[in-house]
Amino acid sequence: MGEFVRVEIEDGIATIRLDRPKMNALNAQVQRELAEAAVLVGEDDAVAAVVLYGGERVFAAGADIKEMAVLGAADMAGAASRRLQDFTKALAAIPKPVIAAITGYALGGGLEVALTADFRVAGEGAKVGQPEIQLGIIPGAGGTQRLARLVGPSRAKDLVFSGRHVKAAEALAIGLVDRVVPDDQVYAAALEWARTFVGGPAAALRAAKQAIDAGLETDLATGLEIERVQFAALFATEDRTIGMTSFVEEGPGKAKFTGR
Repeated sequence: MGEFVRVEIEDGIATIRLDRPKMNALNAQVQRELAEAAVLVGEDDAVAAVVLYGGERVFAAGADIKEMAVLGAADMAGAASRRLQDFTKALAAIPKPVIAAITGYALGGGLEVALTADFRVAGEGAKVGQPEIQLGIIPGAGGTQRLARLVGPSRAKDLVFSGRHVKAAEALAIGLVDRVVPDDQVYAAALEWARTFVGGPAAALRAAKQAIDAGLETDLATGLEIERVQFAALFATEDRTIGMTSFVEEGPGKAKFTGR
């Protein structure tokens, strides 16, 4: 769909594929194309799950520093910094399960893209990190916020303050990635995980994602109210009727959902 970002849809799974040689640097055009891809797959009822993938060699090595280096404070205070957060917000808002398939490096903005996903599969040789401090800046596309929510504030501060690269084994141990597989199996593993959501109750999956994500941003009482509203609304769906009827008549795990 774009020059550097493709959307490939097959059997209910959309792959958002980064392809900007050599390192998938996230310049303004890539950011815009990622945001457009996020909207496209989010609105397509034929898509049950999404894989974010940068190819066999690298996920994304970060922002385009050559493009960013010429910008001043006034530029960053306005449209440039907003664009950085807008494209990752768009990815995080995809109302379907999203899996990041991480090969090679996912650094800086690359890790921030991976952090927008619900799950992360990494290759054994992958390295992730937020090295912005080494440039005299901090993460600006959600890294300080999503990273801390995922691994806790102390570990997030360690990674952001040091800017160090984290190997796959450590990333798994601290919860930064969810699975580690051989490098040549990363995309296949992400697709296999994504297939588990195909044919599932789309409205319930969307409600679950919204309830968890929105609940993390607020206090427990408000989060419980978000859950209650989402829970009650699902009783108007066809899938709820199918699921409960199937459970009563056939037992668990046999429902054939319609996505409505």
